[in-house]
Amino acid sequence: MTAAKEVLPAAAGQVAQAYPDIWKAYAALGAACAEAGPVEGEALRLVKLALAIGAASEGGVHSHCRRALEEGVTPEALKQVALLAIPTLGFPRAVAALTWVEDVTNPGTRRHTHRP
Repeated sequence: MTAAKEVLPAAAGQVAQAYPDIWKAYAALGAACAEAGPVEGEALRLVKLALAIGAASEGGVHSHCRRALEEGVTPEALKQVALLAIPTLGFPRAVAALTWVEDVTNPGTRRHTHRP
């Protein structure tokens, strides 16, 4: 789920530092879930991004976008996942997700955060 040396966002990093056994168990659960079936690579990362979008988790979207880019997923693919949210989650949620994706793919052009 998370590489041992990955820098976590402030709140998650504080929890991981304060409760290392819980963080290790959480990371192990994530790894086990990722390895539970045949989905892997880019498809796995895009599914995780879609789940973060569906949960309206700005931090999750940022995290999965950063990791996807590090793994070679294109910014266009990340943006498409946000656009795919339109018919299922609605236009406002998809627009919010697209701005969160663009926070990572186009840093420095941050608009105010849209909340669905």
